[in-house]
Amino acid sequence: MSEIKTNQSLSNGSDSWLDRTVLVTGAGGFIASHLVETLVLRGSKVRAFVRYNSRGDPGLLSMLSPELLEKVEVIAGDLRDTSAVRQATEGISHVFHLGALIAIPYSYLHPAEVVETNVIGTLNILMAAREYGIQRVVHTSTSEVYGSAIYTPIDEKHPLQGQSPYSASKIGADKLVESFYRSYDLPVVTLRPFNTYGPRQSARAVIPTIIHQALRQNLIYLGNIEARRDITYVTDTVSGFLKVAEVPGIEGETFNLGTGYEVSITDLVKEIGGLLGTSLDVAVEPQRLRPVKSEVQRLLSDNRLARQRLKWEPLIPLRDGLRATIDWIKTHLEHYPREYQV
Repeated sequence: MSEIKTNQSLSNGSDSWLDRTVLVTGAGGFIASHLVETLVLRGSKVRAFVRYNSRGDPGLLSMLSPELLEKVEVIAGDLRDTSAVRQATEGISHVFHLGALIAIPYSYLHPAEVVETNVIGTLNILMAAREYGIQRVVHTSTSEVYGSAIYTPIDEKHPLQGQSPYSASKIGADKLVESFYRSYDLPVVTLRPFNTYGPRQSARAVIPTIIHQALRQNLIYLGNIEARRDITYVTDTVSGFLKVAEVPGIEGETFNLGTGYEVSITDLVKEIGGLLGTSLDVAVEPQRLRPVKSEVQRLLSDNRLARQRLKWEPLIPLRDGLRATIDWIKTHLEHYPREYQV
């Protein structure tokens, strides 16, 4: 069941990515590793920029098959390093900028590092893209920039609200991207995914948090269980990245990627318990809660612009996506710590 919609199936699209030279930043991350995999399967020459560490660990790229990974040029560095970003960008036609520090609890503890990485890192990408005449930069935003919904569904004109240091850093990055389009006519497009889930996602996110606990015990420890989210399976999100990089005449625009449906965390627990054939209880753990004024209670996308302009639509039903994610976590349970980690 975990093969319901793999990146292999995404490789069956057009040949528009054949032999293109592509840079993916944050390539060791969840969505980016799936994007790298898909681009290689589509025939692209992929340069993967990952955060340097002394172990030579490429993050989730290590979960790609050896045959596929050997086709990827992996470059380690830091987005805050102008020289490293310039070197990674030289000779590239398209940039998918997914590199960021994304953990919201971590942003409460270390806001300076988060801002430097997400804002200065994005600035370095934009300057390098301008210097080398990149054909298109796809900048990754987040639905977190909207904060708690003032109205629903949330369209791209919804006010931006910095309710965490992370969301504020992404608002700053988004505005830098906008400024480079308006000031220098840089061919940039901003993609704003709502909550993505699927195989390889860490316990930082709520769905794998529920699943890995449910595979070990019946009592699930969570934070805000009343929050409602619009969640998209990872292959649908990757499809959106490819669309936004391919479609002509959309430079300077921003697109939401979401299903247009919302589910509460409580209902997610029930759904996952049903798929596992077990009844799950929930305990709210204070350390998992956001500060009250920082909590984003509801995110529900208006995806009409992506449907109309990109001809994109989500294809994977929630239950099918959850089954695939459960199947993957079952076989990789050792990657999920029992204790809560920020």
